[in-house]
Amino acid sequence: MVFIKLSMPHFDRTLKQYVEDEACFMFVNRGEVSIRSQEDYITLNRNKGLLAKCLNYFFEPSEDQSKCDDGIESVGIFLYPSLVEEVFEFDISKSNYSLDFNLKQIEIDRLLENYRESINILLDNPELADVHMIKTKLKEFVLLMTKSQQAPSQLDFLAALFKPNEVAFKSTIRHNLYANLSLDELAALCHLSTSSFKRKFKEVFNDSPKKYITKKKVEKAAELLKANDLRISDIAYDVGFDSLATFNRNFISLYGKSPSEYRLS
Repeated sequence: MVFIKLSMPHFDRTLKQYVEDEACFMFVNRGEVSIRSQEDYITLNRNKGLLAKCLNYFFEPSEDQSKCDDGIESVGIFLYPSLVEEVFEFDISKSNYSLDFNLKQIEIDRLLENYRESINILLDNPELADVHMIKTKLKEFVLLMTKSQQAPSQLDFLAALFKPNEVAFKSTIRHNLYANLSLDELAALCHLSTSSFKRKFKEVFNDSPKKYITKKKVEKAAELLKANDLRISDIAYDVGFDSLATFNRNFISLYGKSPSEYRLS
């Protein structure tokens, strides 16, 4: 599969599972969606696309729910080493070029907008999409991306797409502390099984994931209670608690008083 169009109604956080040696680009035709990875949290809509290397990341509903009332329609372009080596007659192992990102938000300029429309026509009229046409459109896409990312050559751009940047374990945790992720989801972002994630977490932070993350969320909430006039319920959700009751219980456990009492004191 090189080009695909997907329509999604309302959805919860959904994992884009790691596939070895697969890179992709995503256009959003309708609606808005957020993407969460090890170090990134970006928003996509009709004006912004996604260039992604091969790694785990999550699709999440937009924070502005009004932009998702009709669901989401997206177009994906998938790249694989064996495919690009066949189409371009490249040996991507010959390039050591790298790109300093795993996910990147791409502005949809006039060239990409016209390209998107041409792919929509092919997807809506599959009888037009013979092998020659698909290869031609794939070459056009790689040329557009090579120029927009200012890569030295198409070979260098393609080779770099299949080299994910390593992200430190601590950095992944730090960037996702307040995201209301389950342990299974955090483990997925770290490309670890849940059991391996727990062991790694204990080694790095000398505490269990649940205790450490809960404490950090409560400490962040205490800062917000002192620093502004946000409603307590808003603060609870902002730091990643899924219910006000759970937040209150953990806050009292750490500080010996309720959030409202803490704010007054």
